[in-house]
Amino acid sequence: MVDARTIAFYDSAADRYDNLTKSGAPDGDLRDFMALLPEGARVLDLGCGPARASVHLRAAGFRPDPVDASAGMVTLANEAHDIGARLLTFDELQAEAAYDAVWANFSLLHAPRADLPRHLAAIARALKTGGVFHIGMKTGEGDLRDGIDRFYTLVSLPELTGLVTGAGLTVIATREGEGKGCAGTIDPFVIMRARKDG
Repeated sequence: MVDARTIAFYDSAADRYDNLTKSGAPDGDLRDFMALLPEGARVLDLGCGPARASVHLRAAGFRPDPVDASAGMVTLANEAHDIGARLLTFDELQAEAAYDAVWANFSLLHAPRADLPRHLAAIARALKTGGVFHIGMKTGEGDLRDGIDRFYTLVSLPELTGLVTGAGLTVIATREGEGKGCAGTIDPFVIMRARKDG
């Protein structure tokens, strides 16, 4: 289920995200993710926003498929990068064994908690055997709306581990930290990488 108020924010926030179209250099999490990928890997950038990760993936010789539920973000990504971004919600992911990797960096946190198991199961189906999954989520308890009206599901590290392993993936790395987001608050988060073994 797509949260209409969250999508409305992203649809109307292209100007706010202008700075996010600047590619800069890939951060450590993206570099670590790319180091696990085979040459020419096909990578689903799930909830791509302005598609900065896809730009770095393309530059490194991979084949990104950037998708987002926000038409505004898709337009921004394509106008800035000619990256082939397309409109797709979590519910519409139906690929089977199509990707070498999935990058879901702080996108699935906008999904309701009850929907996370089926979204993660869809991601597992979309991965080829041996495929790599990256997920970033904010940590905490319950859910909330931030100061700019975006919906969040907060998770603990054990909860996320259970969700990911429950989808049939094997956790291979985790990192906890905190950072400042678009709403201006400094929030705790977890980064997790997993692999589809069979």
